[in-house]
Order: sequence, then structure tokens, then C-alpha cells
Amino acid sequence: MNRKSVTPGSRYEALIGLLRTAENLWNASRVFFARWDLSPSQFNILNLLHDQPQGCTQIELSRQLIMHRSNMTGLIDRLESRGLVRRAENSQDRRAFNVVLTPAGSKLILQILPHYYAAAETVWGDIPAPRARQIVSELSVVNVNAEQISKTVSAK
Repeated sequence: MNRKSVTPGSRYEALIGLLRTAENLWNASRVFFARWDLSPSQFNILNLLHDQPQGCTQIELSRQLIMHRSNMTGLIDRLESRGLVRRAENSQDRRAFNVVLTPAGSKLILQILPHYYAAAETVWGDIPAPRARQIVSELSVVNVNAEQISKTVSAK
């Protein structure tokens, strides 16, 4: 076998770098949100609900967060026990509940967001905003390609 054909290229190196970056971002977010006794996933739920005053179903939340519904139940239970969210009747589907931010949850997310936005700026460092937007655009192509691989493999 030709050794050159099995040597990873620069795109492989980029993929490994992307995976390391994702892991480091996740670990940093765990440490960052710990001061509010939240996991990154719990913060993501509060943040999504902050923009949706009418709330949304657990299924909608799981889709938006790319998370399995079974994981969502435990996260919502823990947030509800802290008084940060509540389950409310869904007027369109009596079998479902809307998850809604409580006043305490709203107060907490408003306390966190300025720190979160500042940390996001720090993560990008000296990379100019137009370049950051370009990276995000390029990553969306990588994301679509990865989703396609997942669909192709799972269809076999």
C-alpha cells in the first residue's frame, strides 16, 4: 500500500483542531457556568427560553439544542426544582407542556448574559468580527457535510 494515500492531510488536521476546540469550549463553559450552579446545557435552556416568553415544549427545546428528549426531562426537572422554569399547559396540545422561564429564571439569565457575552468576545481574541463571521459561515458547510455523513451511514 502506498503510504502517501493513508497520510492525513490538512483537512484532517483542521478536523482534529475543530474537535479539540469544541472540547475546550465545552470544558471552559462548564467552569464558567459553575459559579451560577448551572451546567452549559441548563444555561442553553434558560437562554433559549429568555427569547421565547410564551415558552416552548420539551420537544422543541431538544430540537433546538440538538439533544435527545430523554436528557431534556432531567434538565427541566432540575431547573424546575430550583424555581428557574415551570411547566405550563400548552393550549394547542393537551398532551404537551410548555416550559416557561420564571421571574427567578429571567433574573438569573439577565445576570449571566453580560458575563457570557464578554467571555464570547474573549474567546475570539484578536480575530476581527468579519473574519469570525466568515469562520462561522465556513463551519456551517462543515456542519451540513457532517450531518449528511451521519444520515448516509445511519441509512445503511
